[in-house]
Amino acid sequence: MAKTIKKKSVRTGKKSLANPFSFYMKKENYLIMAGALVLLIIGYYVMSIDPWNSTPAIVVSPIILLFVYIIIVPVAILFTKKNQNGNSKEEEIASGKS
Repeated sequence: MAKTIKKKSVRTGKKSLANPFSFYMKKENYLIMAGALVLLIIGYYVMSIDPWNSTPAIVVSPIILLFVYIIIVPVAILFTKKNQNGNSKEEEIASGKS
């Protein structure tokens, strides 16, 4: 006669780790991105003003567009708000406090 073996129920404390590759966009990020969109529209509008070789179309518009594409859009993507104790969410995840 074969012995029946009872399986032990193993309870493991499953830790829920935060995914470091998830995208953390908050309200502030979307507001900065909306401001960038407004400035892009203004820059392209200034570029379209006739005559095509005017000072705003050749000088001012590229300065506005470069400022938006090089500074404001990356800031909108990378901006994280600091917590009360001075750590950002990414720093807490890296230290294992999530």
